[in-house]
Amino acid sequence: MGNTDSVVVQKRLAHFRPDERPVIEGIFDRLHGSAAVSSGKTGTILSLDMLLMTMRDVASESMINRVFQGMHSVDPGVALPPGGGVSREQLVIFLADIFRGTAEERAPLVLAMAGGEKAASATAEQIRDFVEDLVSSAVQTLAYRGHLRAWQPDRMSDGPKGVKALAEQLTSEMKPSDQNTCDVLEDWLFRIPTMALFLELLIGEGLGVRLPSRPPPTLLPQCQYAPWSDLRCLLNLPLLMFLSPQLPDGYISPWRLLFSTSIHGESFTQLVGTCKCRGPTILLMKDTKGHVFGGFASQSWEIKPQFQGDSRCFLFSVFPFMRVFTCTGYNNHYMYLNQGQQTMPNGLGMGGQHGYFGLWLDCDFGHGHSRARPRCTTYGSPQLSGEEDFKLDTLEVWGVGKPPEEQEEGENKKSILVADPEVQAMMEMTGKTLHSQGLREPEEDDGQ
Repeated sequence: MGNTDSVVVQKRLAHFRPDERPVIEGIFDRLHGSAAVSSGKTGTILSLDMLLMTMRDVASESMINRVFQGMHSVDPGVALPPGGGVSREQLVIFLADIFRGTAEERAPLVLAMAGGEKAASATAEQIRDFVEDLVSSAVQTLAYRGHLRAWQPDRMSDGPKGVKALAEQLTSEMKPSDQNTCDVLEDWLFRIPTMALFLELLIGEGLGVRLPSRPPPTLLPQCQYAPWSDLRCLLNLPLLMFLSPQLPDGYISPWRLLFSTSIHGESFTQLVGTCKCRGPTILLMKDTKGHVFGGFASQSWEIKPQFQGDSRCFLFSVFPFMRVFTCTGYNNHYMYLNQGQQTMPNGLGMGGQHGYFGLWLDCDFGHGHSRARPRCTTYGSPQLSGEEDFKLDTLEVWGVGKPPEEQEEGENKKSILVADPEVQAMMEMTGKTLHSQGLREPEEDDGQ
């Protein structure tokens, strides 16, 4: 295959480890097919038809065209071969900027993929269309490559609607100019690292790029338990892509369904029984007006007439817009759960104050409110429901952290070497090899 003489290419290849550079340089020949390689008649350009044939299972035709535009927009620093295709040098630089590039290096590629190869700028609408295409292709890639992590999209809510909502959310922080053009993409790409992960997944899986130091991005949490045959859940893959990164660091336990109205019925007592003392949870609600919203509880729910939780809790909206609302510091009214009291409100709430919660589900279960005008004091969230006092259509609660009993069990299973340093010292003095030192792994918690 041979190294090219392009200085630009050599600088980009320097971003990779020595064992990774042949992988990047070899993609061009492999895309031409094994027959061409074996005959020694490898082509000088990569055509759009070749790219369409290679990536057709993981992306839409429009997204593949965008990728081709991004590749063809690269200036390799050497003369380009005739034919209108992508040269070896252009492909190498494109791959380097996707997998190892900075926001500044990725920005011209995004501009070319969104606004066209020769575009000097792109409108906010063009960027949003590109992001929607990219998110949709990421979902398609995960499904085709079997990276769903036990989630079942056919038993989940409207995926295309979730794609649009996530694309709108990702582009909501862009700052268009007075002419509605997005001239500076670097800052946006720097602040939205998810974009880089989507691009890495699409290009890596679409072109078969396998880098030893960088496995494909994991965009979905593991699903440990959900009775899929009986469930039609409110979650969809784009929503999982949105919510999972919002959770605090360390919340990597597999998700498990604790409660669903479609399975457990409309019972507040049943809700409390299945959710209390079960560790951190995600609540997801849909009202009869079609609004979807919820909250993250960072601690186990406990029945008591006081507020609980901590500043890691947050509220979020899913539809008609996808947003997260974190604590303001104004008060500590993060979580509230009470039942069977005559002097205090009975129900489940998050944020605000008694009678004016950011999110409230009454103990009669079918009714709730989101009284947040102008904003919820605890989370800064607006009214989340279609009406201030809403009627509940569907409720789901997902456990997203280890339950307290599992944490205690894990602590009780600590090796004697950890529990008693003196035993460890004695073994070392007698020349015993500590084979397990540094090799202990967490318990397996695979999805079913």
